[in-house]
Amino acid sequence: MDLSYTPEELAFQQEVRDFFEANLPEHISAAVRSGTELTGEIMQEYHKILSAKGWLATTWPKEFGGPGWTPVERHIFDVESNRYNAPRIVPFGLAMLGPVIQNFGNEKQKKEVLPGILSAEDWWCQGYSEPGAGSDLASLKTRADRDGDYYIVNGQKTWTTLGQYANKIFCLVRTKFDGKPQEGISFLLMDIDMPGIEMRPIRLIEGGHEVNEVFFTDVKVPVENLVGEENKGWTIAKFLLTHERTGIAGVGISMQAVEELKALARTVKRDGKRLIEDPLFAARIARVETDLEAMKITNLRMLFQAQKQGHPGPETSILKIKGTQINQELRDLARRALGASAAPFPGHVTDGNLALTPPDAAANAARYFNNRKTSIFGGSNEIQRNILTKTMLEL
Repeated sequence: MDLSYTPEELAFQQEVRDFFEANLPEHISAAVRSGTELTGEIMQEYHKILSAKGWLATTWPKEFGGPGWTPVERHIFDVESNRYNAPRIVPFGLAMLGPVIQNFGNEKQKKEVLPGILSAEDWWCQGYSEPGAGSDLASLKTRADRDGDYYIVNGQKTWTTLGQYANKIFCLVRTKFDGKPQEGISFLLMDIDMPGIEMRPIRLIEGGHEVNEVFFTDVKVPVENLVGEENKGWTIAKFLLTHERTGIAGVGISMQAVEELKALARTVKRDGKRLIEDPLFAARIARVETDLEAMKITNLRMLFQAQKQGHPGPETSILKIKGTQINQELRDLARRALGASAAPFPGHVTDGNLALTPPDAAANAARYFNNRKTSIFGGSNEIQRNILTKTMLEL
């Protein structure tokens, strides 16, 4: 694999840059730079901008309305979108459910579900984790009992990201109660406004409302909303999680975070010297930047492999582990660079060490706190190591 961009790829890179220069509104990029929690309106506005260009479903093939980009083109778009402080593309419909419907859905589901995702009209959220079933997802207890042409769903989901903005949810539910836990799980689609569904907010450590808990009480879901076969949802769940873990790696986000960290280290002074001149701090930056370069190569290699076989493989666990470690290290170094200026919330008094406004300092602290979760969600890093051991080392 040649890691140098071809002339065609360089031309695409310039096209992406020109697009962001001309089409990314300042109020959206300013909101991203500030580190404040983005509103649903801002994220939806950005989605519609990309949808109008045909660039929203970056991983979809052309046959389903995507741009049909190569892995390198997707990598370029990821890097440049972070460079221009564009919001992340909310992944639940586009990077998770979309590939599931394309591979496991029937023709009716493809015609009804995919257009709404592609136009940014439908906002999907994910109903996987439960209070007693996170990394051990097969132990989920939300149940769906068959009653004629309906499933009656009862139970609870938690850590439902951005569910407060969603109008639809895809869920793993238990439809069989004996035998191996993995053999009794099914994959259902629901409208959030179905009677019996209640969404409650969960406040995070930095004060944001990013996640929710969802309660299901006698929710009637048509049997036609089942994706794939009944009791075979575990196969779909594993397929979806490989797509999720690839996105969690956050190569573009970390590349931008490295540049921001370097700029910060050139600004901060300790004992009259810039922090970038401190050999210990400079060594930590160099080490994490080296790790990031290695992960960029691994990410591209895995994207090419996924393109060949039609879906990512278990090696995406490597990306999830290393990507979250790198991102957490970058946020920790930024927090250490700020010192007492890393006020956890906008408006807190700082120590005057930096020519930064309190919101700027708060953005770094909030990112540090928020990113503590990344090594846990999508399957904890400990679980990812187990997956690698079982599937790749053949132990």
